[in-house]
Amino acid sequence: MSANAEYAADFSDKGNLPMPPGRQFAILTCMDARLDPAKYAGLAEGDAHVIRNAGGRASDDAIRSLVISYKLLGTKEWFVIHHTDCGMETFTNETMGDLLAGSLKTASVDASGWHDSGAGGGTSEGKYVNWLTISDQEKSVVEDVQRIRSNVMVPADIPIYGYIYDCKSGKLIEVPEATEAGKAP
Repeated sequence: MSANAEYAADFSDKGNLPMPPGRQFAILTCMDARLDPAKYAGLAEGDAHVIRNAGGRASDDAIRSLVISYKLLGTKEWFVIHHTDCGMETFTNETMGDLLAGSLKTASVDASGWHDSGAGGGTSEGKYVNWLTISDQEKSVVEDVQRIRSNVMVPADIPIYGYIYDCKSGKLIEVPEATEAGKAP
């Protein structure tokens, strides 16, 4: 609350920003706390829509948000940005299903992999979810751009670009195959 009080004290005229993003683009990226899309993309408040989920994946809900971003708020281009050293690379759908079946408590990880606390009270529901894990960063960016591009609600004239954010250098690295797949005619 004290951090918010400081922020609000210097809020200035930000309350007058229009709802549509000023730079007319949207970013789909990971929820990883090490990523600050405003900084790595040079954004200020009001510039762009930033949609975040685990892995920055083109889930149904992410596509829903991108379509709203375009249809109702006028974005003209989209960026899919995954990142190096992503936690979504550290497990599989089966791993997650097994961990949740053991318990709902927080799991731990070490050199031999993920481990459940064994506290009991788990659920088998996790075995029916596609957790959209990642085994190859470039491939996942290409797959997500292709999934967005092929969605019938996405107009062909919106360019979709694919990038990987390097957590060690702070650089955005284009995935040419993804950008090619997302090219507008």
